[in-house]
Amino acid sequence: MGLFNPRRTAVMVSPADALPGRAEPVEIPHRHLVLGTPLAPPFPEGMAQAMFAMGCFWGAERIFWSQEGVYTTAVGYAGGVTPNPTYEEVCSGRTGHAETVLCVFDPARTSYVNLVRLFLEGHDPTQGMRQGNDVGTQYRSAVFATSDEQLLEATNAAQSYGEALAASGHGAMTTELVRAGPFYYAEAYHQQYLAANPNGYCGLGGTGVACPIGVQAGPGSAGPGSGGAGTS
Repeated sequence: MGLFNPRRTAVMVSPADALPGRAEPVEIPHRHLVLGTPLAPPFPEGMAQAMFAMGCFWGAERIFWSQEGVYTTAVGYAGGVTPNPTYEEVCSGRTGHAETVLCVFDPARTSYVNLVRLFLEGHDPTQGMRQGNDVGTQYRSAVFATSDEQLLEATNAAQSYGEALAASGHGAMTTELVRAGPFYYAEAYHQQYLAANPNGYCGLGGTGVACPIGVQAGPGSAGPGSGGAGTS
């Protein structure tokens, strides 16, 4: 994806220089291609939401839809300024958004900490405004927490993982940890892209360092190690 980005800007745009966007959201499929569940609200009562940016969202989404207890996933844009941006606008570096996965999950079957672990181990959170060959602010590592509790849990996990990375000789983490703003759905062809295109591009790769927070099974879970998260 980043291979086709003409600007590859790694400098965050200022709000004054951001593109204006539009009032209307893009059209998306009604159902998840893999899970068969709705991509957009309303979601069933009791579901929780999490948002992660970890480079190319095609491979990132596959990691989360493969996790036990995840109700639905979708890809889109978050963390920036421009409302309802297009993919081309995000790639220009003038929206401030990161490619983001929205993960709707059942806390009775998996925990938020489990999802944070998948996020941390599924990419290299030390690379700044890039992920492998994908260069630009849209490929930065970020957790967009939907509650203060999520922000605290993600911060604690990131601190522990940063220590594990340092002990393994890796650089400092650059992950952005903030409360979530709006999530804007990406165009229909991006949703569950690697299910529709199994041989499609995926530039994600983890560090190989295990996250020390481990696996925490929620009530009703099959236990640690269940769910078999996919790799990118």
